[in-house]
Amino acid sequence: MGQTAIRIEQMSKEYHIGGPQKTYGRLGYQVVDMLKAPFRRAGKLMRGQAGGAAELDETIWALKDVSFEIKHGEVIGIIGRNGAGKSTLLKILSRITEPTEGYADVYGRIGSLLEVGTGFHPELTGRENIFMNGAILGMTRKEIDRKFDEIVAFSEIGKFIDTPVKHYSSGMYVRLAFAVAAHLDPEILLVDEVLAVGDVAFQRKCLGKMGDVAKAGRTVLFVSHNMAVIQTLCNRGICLRSGGVVADGPIAEVVQEYLRDLEQFKTENVADRKDRKGWGKVKLIDLQVSDGEGRPTTLLKAGGPVRFTFDVSGMLANLSCGFTILDDLGQPLAQFKSDVPGPEDTQSNDGRVRFICDIDELMLLPGRYRLDVFIRGGGERQDLLEAATLFDVEIGQLRGRQVTAPDNQRISMLMPHRWQSPQS
Repeated sequence: MGQTAIRIEQMSKEYHIGGPQKTYGRLGYQVVDMLKAPFRRAGKLMRGQAGGAAELDETIWALKDVSFEIKHGEVIGIIGRNGAGKSTLLKILSRITEPTEGYADVYGRIGSLLEVGTGFHPELTGRENIFMNGAILGMTRKEIDRKFDEIVAFSEIGKFIDTPVKHYSSGMYVRLAFAVAAHLDPEILLVDEVLAVGDVAFQRKCLGKMGDVAKAGRTVLFVSHNMAVIQTLCNRGICLRSGGVVADGPIAEVVQEYLRDLEQFKTENVADRKDRKGWGKVKLIDLQVSDGEGRPTTLLKAGGPVRFTFDVSGMLANLSCGFTILDDLGQPLAQFKSDVPGPEDTQSNDGRVRFICDIDELMLLPGRYRLDVFIRGGGERQDLLEAATLFDVEIGQLRGRQVTAPDNQRISMLMPHRWQSPQS
């Protein structure tokens, strides 16, 4: 086997949007659809659902002219905003879908953990799915038997190993799926950010295992929005934007390109943002950060009060709003959810679909931070917006104690505290 693990040449992937993908069983159906297409597009114009040729195209390029090469033993971080094409890239490499143009050559056995549910048959038990996945990877039953106990022990779901996986929770599913992907001796391991589903302890366990896989000389492609983890695990990065490669090189340099990309959000209207995830029945249309005097600002004082105001486009049953505060490298620091009640919570009767979160003391050290916002309703995630806003924290006071910039730039959090010191 040569040094090359993956070679991608001028690869593009086109998807049809605005409706389900069409399948044709007979030539007659294709002819009828071609005859109907002009009238369907004219109808969109008349209804105001399209404003020009670009909107009538009904297609989107998830990837466009992507080319790069990965050597065996490299650990690559694939980063980019939502909708940049990261997951599509991994799906093509996993042979879940095919490219529209160009090609990808893969030299080695692939283990992949992409979306929850990918690669498992819901009617089969955990045990049966382990053997099925091993067979798909080209392993013999004897090889799978040798790894079986190790897989079950790592997944920590031994009591449910003979239960059909359709009864598993999402966390149990991820535990078993990662254990299978990492332990069945893949020469190339592809991991999307599905690890975020699991609990914190298991995430650390998975990251440790990925590090072990990398040290063993295998190839790892890891998609994540957590730049701190990316920089710890990976030695090279590839940054995607709108389906194309905008940076490829040492991980620290590529992360900086990604962070510069996020800075552009400061000038974008939240309602116009397209890089969203969710069902989209309602979405975040405005977000405002205010100081203790109620003045809109993106410069807050450490230890001071702050108000976050979120406007949503409509009402759904069980509508809720939540947000995560992350540091400048995407490390989550704190999360707030409106559906977790507190004794001081109130409801508004002014008719607006608005959520307001007041924080009396902002326990962040001076630095740059961002908010990821998520809206839930009707039992589903409706909207997820990464870096919905960015803000800076400057020197301030917390309960009379001066708060200055940290000596260690990777420290972000602050807590009220007291000292007892010896008399000088």
